[in-house]
Amino acid sequence: MDTTTRRPRPALYHPKIPLTLLLLPPLLLAVLTVTTLFHISTPNLYMLYSQCHARARLPFITHSPLLPSFIATPLCYTASFFTSSLASFRTLGPMAVVLAFVAGLLTVSTVESARICNAPAVLIAYPAGLWLVFDMVGGAVVWELVILPAFFKRGREIVAVRWSGDRDGEAGREDPLFGEAMRHLRRMAEIVAIPVAVAVGFVVPAVVMLVTGWAGAVLVWLFFPVWVAGVRAAVRSAVMAVLRRDGEGGRSWEGSFHLEGSRVALVGMYALPVLCSVVAQGLLVWSVFVHGDDRKEMTRATSGFVFVDMAFVALTVLYWMVVEAGWKVAAVMAAASTVLGPGAGVCVGWVYRERMVDLDRSVTVVAVGARSGDASPTEDTPLLR
Repeated sequence: MDTTTRRPRPALYHPKIPLTLLLLPPLLLAVLTVTTLFHISTPNLYMLYSQCHARARLPFITHSPLLPSFIATPLCYTASFFTSSLASFRTLGPMAVVLAFVAGLLTVSTVESARICNAPAVLIAYPAGLWLVFDMVGGAVVWELVILPAFFKRGREIVAVRWSGDRDGEAGREDPLFGEAMRHLRRMAEIVAIPVAVAVGFVVPAVVMLVTGWAGAVLVWLFFPVWVAGVRAAVRSAVMAVLRRDGEGGRSWEGSFHLEGSRVALVGMYALPVLCSVVAQGLLVWSVFVHGDDRKEMTRATSGFVFVDMAFVALTVLYWMVVEAGWKVAAVMAAASTVLGPGAGVCVGWVYRERMVDLDRSVTVVAVGARSGDASPTEDTPLLR
């Protein structure tokens, strides 16, 4: 009699929980996002676009001979939109919180793009394009309909391979894409390149934009995905060229690296967005509870639009955590966000999420947020396993 013991199949493979069902809540969130944003839109937002179309705003954009009208008009509108959102002390704190939240998400998504297991997934491995669409046009809908499904799809692919039985044994553990090192960064140089890229490409332009409120600063900040990608590539290449090895006989900066296995590297990776989030949280308290309300009608319209849109992004990220890592990780993220701000909450939640599948603690990763030694799924079990 065959007494071979088979591992329990992951919960996501259960026919009652197909991938399409997991993607239904983000789809509903996208519909709710569009409906809500349309409902709160005021004539001021439409008038703002009309002014840009009539070349009545930001002449250095609308009257530029280098920019055709189909580019100049939406660019003028986007820059004017964020300029209006920053045109009061009352919105300075909330906008700082929003930007810190984006800094946290940007750091997390850039780290994920550098993971070995995500290399074949184009939308994950090369996030600059999606971030540019998110920044310029799509907002929360990009997260709900593109980014989140991309991660879910990649998670399902990893699960399919890890649970197929083809990756057992020494050869399976050493597989470059699905083995035990699949959550490592492809290059050790990324532990320097990513924090520097986020700092130079996003945080510095965001701070200048917040402090000055100048449309030119907003215009520079709008292209932060390009700056982050460029700085990251340049710093990574420079580090690998100059620092070939980490000390005498140490590991190569061109080799893979387990980020969660080094506290110094982990702190260095997430310290800046966490610090920005804490500072923004303090600024939020000052601007809302200490400073008077100096918002004009246009500022109310534009900033309210931004806040609602980012609230839906936050809901999407929380759902992401529930599916991939379980409700406890999502609860930790929510609690940290309440105290330290959403930017820090994302980073803290992500570190906790990775510790749940830390290879150094003898847990074999079968997917993002899952473990091969788990028994039958319970209410605490992540859905994406």
